[in-house]
Amino acid sequence: MDTANAGSGRRAGPKGITRKLARHAATLRYDALPPALVEMIKQCVLDTFGVSIGASTLAPEARILADYVKDQGGKPEATLLGFGGKAPAAQAAFLNGSLGHMLDYDDMGEAGHPSIVTIPVGLAIAEKAGGVDGREFIAAVAAGMDIMTRISRAIDVPDWTITEGWFATQLIGFMAGAATAGRLLRLDEEKMENALGIGFNQLSGTRQMAEGAATHMRSMQAGFSGQGAVLAAELARRGIIGSKDVVEGRYGFFRTYIRGCEPDWDGIVDGLGVKFPLIEKHGFKVWPACAYTRTTNAATLTMREQHGLKPEDIESITIVGGTGGTQQLCEPIAAKRRPKVSIDGKFSIPFTTAVMMTKGNVTLRDYTEAGLRDPAVLAMADCVSYRPGTQSVTGKGGSQDVSKTSVEIVTRDGRRFEHRSTGVPGDPKNPVGWERLEEKFRDCASFSAKPLDAKALDRAVARIRDLDQLSDATEIVRLLS
Repeated sequence: MDTANAGSGRRAGPKGITRKLARHAATLRYDALPPALVEMIKQCVLDTFGVSIGASTLAPEARILADYVKDQGGKPEATLLGFGGKAPAAQAAFLNGSLGHMLDYDDMGEAGHPSIVTIPVGLAIAEKAGGVDGREFIAAVAAGMDIMTRISRAIDVPDWTITEGWFATQLIGFMAGAATAGRLLRLDEEKMENALGIGFNQLSGTRQMAEGAATHMRSMQAGFSGQGAVLAAELARRGIIGSKDVVEGRYGFFRTYIRGCEPDWDGIVDGLGVKFPLIEKHGFKVWPACAYTRTTNAATLTMREQHGLKPEDIESITIVGGTGGTQQLCEPIAAKRRPKVSIDGKFSIPFTTAVMMTKGNVTLRDYTEAGLRDPAVLAMADCVSYRPGTQSVTGKGGSQDVSKTSVEIVTRDGRRFEHRSTGVPGDPKNPVGWERLEEKFRDCASFSAKPLDAKALDRAVARIRDLDQLSDATEIVRLLS
């Protein structure tokens, strides 16, 4: 009798998957990384620094968290982005990871937002440990991102972060961050598996954290996982033994959190160290709001430009189709037209669509107090409504097939236009280059709580572009603190 699986109907997957991922994270070398992945990770570093620093003044909870971390005291091991000063590595990872998601402007991939659960962790460990060069840092981030992507892509549940109610960024981030931290601490595969197991035992991150007016929990998901990841790797380094088989086990990740899914077990470990699926799935945000607003933004902008539409031309705008995230960001319509605080505006398709139609762009300033009260935008928001579609719009994995969401515009002179965008700027199929990412970085950095010198910003951008050539990866942190 299989006593390991008897009694509950739960059956473990093929044994050894977690150990293979641990070996991968512990042994991945920079030389194995494709040039495209190296370039992408350098861009992720630039992007993560920017959105984290910008949040230090634009997000109301940023100062609360910074004050909390500073009040805790402890060894000054790692820098607090945007604010300056140092804190213990785990506390710095908590603050910096939280900052990274506060603007909802951070890059994204198959499993939510992999950069903010790996890069802040890597920076904290690199500063604490010292002696980490740019190539080691890139390899460590690649290991964490790759594990996060592989676990997520094995999930065969449509729109699973909505239907199952999890935030992938935090849920998988504990293990992804532990892999990055463990790689920088030079853990062997046994201790790396312990780190993954310790990270797994801290898993949390339900979508309930986004419920309620102006909740701050949305922004702290990467902070919690980053803090937990540093703890996991540090404890594993000291000899704490973590749970085993945490990916495939009877009570592991899939059997506990994704119960309606028989994962693609082979796909999780296929081509480890050779194939890097995150390259094909990773993108950057060019507008500072929830990912579900991007398709409607793109469609609205296309019609605005193609047909020469002006705000005064608009009679009505209707968002058509979409379930899951799209519907959640459109209803209740009255509240979505009048967001009270920044994060609510970023999670509102009617408000964000109104900004795009009114201004032809969506920027950080549109979610400031003044932006949320802009009379022209609010008048346009009153013209935006939502109508459910008739087709199923969910696809495999954690993201809704938002390409089935369209935008209809009716003008005051009776013209009717409709557009459905199949791609948005910043997606892997519509990449943005260094120039646009640098522009975004400088705009974000202009909001730093601790003002940053323009020449220091120039040097930081140059160092990030040459990160693989740096003998000390933390030189960038010193330029931006």
